[in-house]
Amino acid sequence: MTGARSLRVDWVPGSDALDGTCWCGASARAEDPATLWAWLLAHPDHPDAPGAGPVPPAAPSLADRRTPLPV
Repeated sequence: MTGARSLRVDWVPGSDALDGTCWCGASARAEDPATLWAWLLAHPDHPDAPGAGPVPPAAPSLADRRTPLPV
């Protein structure tokens, strides 16, 4: 990682998980890329300790709130 304020997302081989690292040193793991990026871009509102832990669950998306059409 280069630059003073770089954000990094790496795929965890053999899984659907992604590891995110903030420029402040905090890190987290999530399966949803949008959730991980939201966590990274929320700096400084995420824990700033290295290995901060899991990302909080994402809010339901619009797709999750749709009512299924009758068949």
